[in-house]
Amino acid sequence: MNQIQLERVEFESGKSFKLFSPRLRNTFLWHYHPEVELVYVEADAGIRHVGTHISGYTQSDLVFIGPNLPHLNFDYRLRNDYHQIVVQLRTDFMGDAISYAPEFQLVSKLFKNAAYGIAFHGDTRMLVAQKLKAIGSLNNFDQLLELMNIFRILADSKEYTLLNNDESSKDFILKDKIRMGAIYEYIDAHYAQKPDVNVVAAKVSLTTSAFCRYFKRQTHITFTEFVNQYRIERAKNLLMQDKNITETCYAVGFESLSYFNKLFNKLVGQNPSEFKKKWVAGSNQL
Repeated sequence: MNQIQLERVEFESGKSFKLFSPRLRNTFLWHYHPEVELVYVEADAGIRHVGTHISGYTQSDLVFIGPNLPHLNFDYRLRNDYHQIVVQLRTDFMGDAISYAPEFQLVSKLFKNAAYGIAFHGDTRMLVAQKLKAIGSLNNFDQLLELMNIFRILADSKEYTLLNNDESSKDFILKDKIRMGAIYEYIDAHYAQKPDVNVVAAKVSLTTSAFCRYFKRQTHITFTEFVNQYRIERAKNLLMQDKNITETCYAVGFESLSYFNKLFNKLVGQNPSEFKKKWVAGSNQL
């Protein structure tokens, strides 16, 4: 049985942070680590799965993740070329300064909010992306100074969304990481067929009724609702890759086009054709 993996982050000698560009799109890496992480990725469309939150991103994503918050790699199943920059830092990389120095009051709040996962958008995302793309040419000391400048920008920004409502789900996932890892991997492998609640319950050694109670306590939604949400996010990706609505519907596991349209509209706020038309129009303006 697979489990949520603990990633062991190794730092170069003389550095308190790690700056790299991983490429793991063929790997389902549901993982966590005690370090904080800032992720920037440019891609046509991808999945953002942080804690119990699942949503999609288009064109680019910028997310700040707190220590031990389980998340899926942001480049999973990306079909076209993409660019990713990841920064990982020890939580005490500045000693006690962030917690106690008054000058770091807003940055301290930023790091506390990272426990929920924070997605940034708008001008904030564009500005930080530019800085992250240029940071590799600096020496170690100047890179650290630029990272502090980036954290100041993020701390001052109002262009963000907290991805999880509380930390209880994170704690629950980590206490039972083998079981939750198996559940998420099963959903990812079978969302396009018919994920069977009885099968996944058996995989984690629970009765079906016990599993349903367990899953809802963990994610705050039912197993079926979670699978459908996962399917719709995959459908958005396919539509943005210029797949037609009918083939997208069946590709993500729905058997009824009318139900797919209805559920898509409920979860996304517009029907698939409107979503695709808006996406195409926005892409043509770039």
